[in-house]
Amino acid sequence: MIRKVLIAPDSFKGTLSARQVTDTIAAEVAAMYPDCEIEKLPIADGGEGSVETIIAAVGGRLEHAQVLSPDGRQIDAHFGVTADSGQAPNHGSKAVLEVAQSSGITRQLGLHPMTSSTYGFGQLIMAALDLGLRDFFLCIGGSASTDGGCGMAAALGVRFFGDNGESFVPNGATLQKIACIDMNDIDKRVHESNFTVMCDVTNPLFGINGAAHVYAPQKGATAEEVHQLDAGLLHLSEICLQTFGSNYADVPGAGAAGGLGFGCMTMLQAQLESGIDAILDLCDFEKRLVGTDLIITGEGKLDSQSFSGKVLSGILQNRADVPVISLCGVCDLGDMSDTPEDLLRKHNLTIFEISEGISVEESLANPEQYLRQAARKALTAL
Repeated sequence: MIRKVLIAPDSFKGTLSARQVTDTIAAEVAAMYPDCEIEKLPIADGGEGSVETIIAAVGGRLEHAQVLSPDGRQIDAHFGVTADSGQAPNHGSKAVLEVAQSSGITRQLGLHPMTSSTYGFGQLIMAALDLGLRDFFLCIGGSASTDGGCGMAAALGVRFFGDNGESFVPNGATLQKIACIDMNDIDKRVHESNFTVMCDVTNPLFGINGAAHVYAPQKGATAEEVHQLDAGLLHLSEICLQTFGSNYADVPGAGAAGGLGFGCMTMLQAQLESGIDAILDLCDFEKRLVGTDLIITGEGKLDSQSFSGKVLSGILQNRADVPVISLCGVCDLGDMSDTPEDLLRKHNLTIFEISEGISVEESLANPEQYLRQAARKALTAL
């Protein structure tokens, strides 16, 4: 007997937001089980769209600020402020910032792999500090740059000097010119704040599995530029070791967002957490799960990455033996070590593919229609 269903999908990128997916599935659940309690929890894993998803789940508001885009233009960017306790403005509130908003690959004109900067992300942090916020969740998926977070740090008052003694704001092309780093002028409110970085990758800062080699080609870098960026990140880590006596380059996630993970740990003393785990905690997933008989989740493409750091993996790890149904646009488990059947059995997971029996193009053209059909099919199978 289905008494309570928790609906917690990711967005279907390029077609439906997490909220739209949630509402579409909820309508089908309500039609088939009119007496069933429906808990809606549109979710994200720290990438693009995380701010809206978190604020929708926990309550709060969006604030706006003028910041520099990755290519140096003035743009409007927003960040989230979770609902306060009512004792005083912003008391108990948390700031939820998304690098994709200020320094994302979609916030620039064209691709600029060597010069794109995270400076605007630092300005967004400053805007939140100005509101009195001191508890930060930083969602760092979808960045445009490979500057190791130096742009962000510069916006917060950190100064970088070259061999000639002049200060400059480093980007990917100039990381190797850093001779020393001066933290004396960093905004003092940074030291009063707590920063949690939501990250869904485990790459180190540099090397064959690092930020430049793995992600810079997606940002437009040529093979030669990838090697230059990687050398710059290596140099940055060496300067940081000399300056601070510590080096986070090998910490899993240091290479996230073009090395922004490393920059946040080094300059902000941030803690890196799995994006989906941090968001589930922020959204009180454990409390919402009480009394749940079925979880329905979903994503655009379900593949091997879905079981490592993505929304599905977080739900499977925290679902307390509640059965899970995943509605996905496309399912591709061909590169898993387990057979699809063994994988589904091991995770007590049932998958319904929206594009089954039709072309992917057709499902993309009418995503809500086919999502409804897949939800109906899944509920009928119960």
